[in-house]
Amino acid sequence: MRHLDLQVIDKALEWAEAGRPVWLCTILSTFGSSPREPGAMLVASDNGDYVGSLSGGCVEEEFLNSLSSGAFSQPVEVICYGETSEESRRLQLPCGGSIQVLVEHPSSNLALVQHLLSIREVLQGQQRLIRQVELGSGQMTLLSDAAVGGERIEQTETVIKIRLGPVLRIVLAGFSPVAEACAGFAQALGCEVIACDPREEVQGLYHFGNAQVLPTLPSVYIASGQCHQATAVLALTHDPKIDDLAMMEAVRTPAFYIGVMGSKRTSAKRAERLKRLGSLDDESLQRLHMPIGLNLGSKTPAEIGLATMADVLRVYRGRARSTL
Repeated sequence: MRHLDLQVIDKALEWAEAGRPVWLCTILSTFGSSPREPGAMLVASDNGDYVGSLSGGCVEEEFLNSLSSGAFSQPVEVICYGETSEESRRLQLPCGGSIQVLVEHPSSNLALVQHLLSIREVLQGQQRLIRQVELGSGQMTLLSDAAVGGERIEQTETVIKIRLGPVLRIVLAGFSPVAEACAGFAQALGCEVIACDPREEVQGLYHFGNAQVLPTLPSVYIASGQCHQATAVLALTHDPKIDDLAMMEAVRTPAFYIGVMGSKRTSAKRAERLKRLGSLDDESLQRLHMPIGLNLGSKTPAEIGLATMADVLRVYRGRARSTL
């Protein structure tokens, strides 16, 4: 999940609580070139306002034009954009791809509000659920999902199931020029970003955009249970008091990526130190990406930030380094 989807749910909640009509769109499948993946969302209201994205522009325009013309009055519909049939020629995408979109228009805002509140809890990392939508009635149900992974979308003739998981969260353990660069790349990728550092001398020196900035020890934040399975912890200060403590706590969490900046020599010394002082075993040390990031020959903070976020995305997508 992406932070943009959390923005979609927040806006849908705002409109539903205000009694405004809501159309919630979810991408079910893509073929060919498509900038958004299955599960991505968009929400629109009756005056043309919308938040989210389905294609980066062309599909949104077509959808909003149809909506303003009175389309999508049913509780639930499935529509394809990019079909090649004669009657669908106006829906062809410039990029040559096609997408299938679930469009929901719930009649009860009260039921929708409760449904959206539960989805927001999922995106904030509190649980994992499967959202089930009945194609005949539009009835929405949330089911428990204990599994990690699996197909994002499951579709039959009568039911669509959408697996929901937490928004990709980036925890920046300490402020630095590289952390600042990582924050920019992470937010551009749609991640939720939290930056932690208690040092008074670095407060206000760096800018983290829309990130949540906390004047606290990263290790304290990490130990408070804020790292779920879609969390990456990045220690980027070269200060052992910040970086080492963050690593010692991060390996006790389900975070999928834990990395710390430093040369190969520095990383080897850190491994010895963590094993001796932090009582970390070899299995725990294997979880640490040291040195952090892809080996791109990076020199500047921006280059290191790019290499770091590229490696985070590689692991998140399940790609081995050897396939790059």
